[in-house]
Amino acid sequence: MSGSGALENANPLIFQRSGARLLTATDEDEDVHDPIDDREIFDILVAMSINDPEHPLSLEELNVVEQVRVQVNDTDSTVGIEFTPTIPHCSMATLIGLSIKVKLLRSLPDRFKIDVHITPGTHASEDAVNKQLADKERVAAALENSQLLEVVNQCLSTKSL
Repeated sequence: MSGSGALENANPLIFQRSGARLLTATDEDEDVHDPIDDREIFDILVAMSINDPEHPLSLEELNVVEQVRVQVNDTDSTVGIEFTPTIPHCSMATLIGLSIKVKLLRSLPDRFKIDVHITPGTHASEDAVNKQLADKERVAAALENSQLLEVVNQCLSTKSL
């Protein structure tokens, strides 16, 4: 939250959740190669809710993350996520991006390179936030900060919605 205690976006638009993906027999068959795809990444982000730092809502409900903004190349082990802050001057953008990155780092095999950035043209400090999220040393330092890690973990905690 901002330093004044007031919400930056007190009345955000709320979108409908996409619902769970229907599993097929091959999805659960351990003998069938199942490449990681955009829907699986989207499910990691929304089905296992990442919550907004200011609201008791998921990033999906705020339309911060959308499946169409997830790019996966299982062969090259790359994942790209664009997220869209609810307002152009959102002071929580770096925290939201960091939460997305941490969730994916904790959920995916180590072979994946994860790129999290703001949807182009949707935030006033887009370049600065993207630079912070792309810098491995800054991300590592942020995760060594116990207070910041506690806030990230609160964003990642599953809440009943």
